[in-house]
Amino acid sequence: MVRFKNRWILVEFIPCTAPSPGRTPAAQAASGGIGGSDVETSSKQIWAALKQSVITHFGDTGWGAVGASLTVKYYSPRTNVCIIRVARDPYRIAWAGVTMLSTIDGQRYIPNVVHVSGTIKQAQLAAIQHNREVIARYRALAKTPAGYQDSYEEFLQTSAQEIEALQD
Repeated sequence: MVRFKNRWILVEFIPCTAPSPGRTPAAQAASGGIGGSDVETSSKQIWAALKQSVITHFGDTGWGAVGASLTVKYYSPRTNVCIIRVARDPYRIAWAGVTMLSTIDGQRYIPNVVHVSGTIKQAQLAAIQHNREVIARYRALAKTPAGYQDSYEEFLQTSAQEIEALQD
């Protein structure tokens, strides 16, 4: 018996909104990030946008190769980090579809593929590390001291538990 082999794509969706002129970088970081949007994006919306991107750029043949195995396993609205599972053979089509994605439900995003791995464990470790880097950037923009306890510390713990709880 042959097992189903996957690729796990870790993507960060960077929102493309202009920062408010009256807000400081610290206030923007505290409200959910630089260029953060007020619109909540869900994993279903990401899946639908990715489907439309693959169909637009690769046609029905591309979607037929990717569609059966494509799932969005994790999405964090605070850091805009997403883990996508796709079959091993057509993963480059899914990767290209993510890269060419520009809008999700009318909200403009820049997709940044952070990591591609063959196991969920490596994708989890990369996602946890990336979340730490994003939170460190937010803290640096807010100019908070290293020992300062804020809501981001709790977020890092809960997101790490959520990511580690993912099953294949």
